[in-house]
Amino acid sequence: MKTDVKLHIRENRGLLAIPEKKALNLLARNMPRWIHSDHMTLLGLFAMIAAGASFWMSGIHKPVLFLVVFFLAVNWFGDSLDGTLARFRNRQRPRYGYYVDHVIDLIGTAALLGGIALSGYMSPIMAVALLAAFALVEAEVFLATHVRQVFRLATFGFGPTELRVVLSAGALVLMVHPYVQIGGFGPYLLFDVGGALAIAGLITAFTFSSIRNTRILYQMETR
Repeated sequence: MKTDVKLHIRENRGLLAIPEKKALNLLARNMPRWIHSDHMTLLGLFAMIAAGASFWMSGIHKPVLFLVVFFLAVNWFGDSLDGTLARFRNRQRPRYGYYVDHVIDLIGTAALLGGIALSGYMSPIMAVALLAAFALVEAEVFLATHVRQVFRLATFGFGPTELRVVLSAGALVLMVHPYVQIGGFGPYLLFDVGGALAIAGLITAFTFSSIRNTRILYQMETR
């Protein structure tokens, strides 16, 4: 069912937001009419699951890591273009789109981290901790979107697209340096170190956003 109701404002201040928007608008203008936003959503989900499976297989055959980069790019294409295509064709379904996109994001992230843990490039406990930190941030974003009607896609310049780029770069580095030493200690798994940094970043983003939104809501509703 078509609706033009806007439930919230999208705000993307990621480092790549401007060129990304131009690229997505160009792709949307040239997309065949028979391709719908739902096709893009399913493609994004498939690609993220495939990226997780490729990570898993790369533990046996390292060159499969090139497939990880490929599927992350396909995931960007599907996950980012579905909403752009709907807005470009004025066929928005804000409740359906918001709900389905984020359910798929949770499924895809779990599949990706599961594949990384199974590959042996990241310890299972680190993968679980990273998934928990991601879910914590997602929950805060959902709550903030509900109460403030502003959906922020990025914090400190990093959003989904920037994170895909970092993860792709990390996958390529794994080809030659799966371990690192820090201050003479180690070796440590590269993705364990990266996971720890990601958790620290997510917790920082959660704390910053929680305090900011609490302060803004307090000021709005204090008489």
